[in-house]
Order: sequence, then structure tokens, then C-alpha cells
Amino acid sequence: QVHLVESGGGLVQPGGSLRLSCEASGHTFSRYVMGWFRQAPGKEREFVAAITWTGGIYYADSVKGRFTISRHSAKTTSYLQMNSLKPEDTAVYYCSLAVPNGAVIITSSRNYDYWGQGTQVTVSS
Repeated sequence: QVHLVESGGGLVQPGGSLRLSCEASGHTFSRYVMGWFRQAPGKEREFVAAITWTGGIYYADSVKGRFTISRHSAKTTSYLQMNSLKPEDTAVYYCSLAVPNGAVIITSSRNYDYWGQGTQVTVSS
């Protein structure tokens, strides 16, 4: 059974940085995508970043140049380094794991099979 746990959220001032981590236990898939999504109050869940089993990396336009996704070589942990944070980055951030059988739309939350419980990120002065 796959279990995802996020950590690293918190309160930070605008312009500051945070690093989120996602530990994936029970994950033995050879083909997978590890993604990060976020959901602000009153808004839909939106794609932030993803990294594939081949090392392919994808970002939402809103975070390009500020956020960096990476993974541990053992493939069980992903990280989201968030720099130059803005108040509009405030949201609950969710770690996710997709196990694709074929082509997959990486930016769609519907294609992800497993989710963490979320961690709050608040950017405010």
C-alpha cells in the first residue's frame, strides 16, 4: 500500500523560501510520476510541478524560475524547493504519485493515483 506524507510547510514572508518534502512508502513502481499540486481557499486544485521516472521535469508557468522539483535517487522522496515566494503562493500543497499505463497528462490531477494529506504554506508579512 502506497502512503505519501508531506512536510516542510509553514509561514514565510514574501520573498522567502521553503522546502517541501514528500516521503512515499510502499512505492515500488518502475514507471511513475511524482507531482505537486496546490489548492487555495475557494479555488480548484492546480498543478505546480512534476518529475517522471526518466527525470523529465514539468512546471506550471506561475512557478517557473522560482520553484525546483527534485527526487531522491531511491525514488521514494520528492522535494519542492520554493524561492521568491509570493502571497499568491499561499495554499495547501499536496504531494501525489501517478502510475501511468501509457501516455498521461501530467498536469491533470485526475491522472494521479495516490495523494498525501497536504501541508499548509502561507506567504504573508
